Amino acid sequence: MNMTIRLLLVDDHSIIRAGYQQILQKNPDIEVVAEAETGYCAIKACKDHKPDVVVLDLSIPFKKESEEVSSACGLETIRKIIAMDKKAKLLVLTAMSGEPYPSQAVTAGAMGYLTKHCAPDELIRAVESVANGIPYFSAAIQNEMDGADAQSPASCLSKRELEVFSMLAESYSAGKIADAMSLSPKTVHAHRANILRKLKLKNNADLVKLAVRSGFTAS
Repeated sequence: MNMTIRLLLVDDHSIIRAGYQQILQKNPDIEVVAEAETGYCAIKACKDHKPDVVVLDLSIPFKKESEEVSSACGLETIRKIIAMDKKAKLLVLTAMSGEPYPSQAVTAGAMGYLTKHCAPDELIRAVESVANGIPYFSAAIQNEMDGADAQSPASCLSKRELEVFSMLAESYSAGKIADAMSLSPKTVHAHRANILRKLKLKNNADLVKLAVRSGFTAS
């Protein structure tokens, strides 16, 4: 008998979550145990329900409108969930299809990436794959990532350094990076020094310019 895959759905549009529910109900081995509309609620749901797979959009806000809101915080949410549970399995399902988003999601800790243009059956296959610990990327996304890997100036960085690079490129402070990655500020500064040395950069401004030029970040 197959084990039931317990799923958390994270999207800030209730009608979209309802549509996902209808698709996933086609497979009796998948059960949606919780839903969340913000990154903050997603983290709480992970603590409360311990889902086997988290399916989330990258464009979700982190907190509710009554609180301090930061838009498009899917990457931050992935980092926080992974920091809380290193074994968490996350599948991105988003409208954000082009690089650098897929590579950034993987660096943050996602195990799979689909766009909202995918077929319903592919969503089910991706959930099953990620639940079994097997990464899943649509063919178009995999091709984009392969091309980006071949051209990336950050290809010489370790996975941890690449994650710090990504957050520095988004203008995160050392303190925020330390909190998100469960590191000490001293360790973050050491990673930053190694990144600048490996990429032959002088400062954070040069790092951001490189990230923009290489398509690693939009601004």
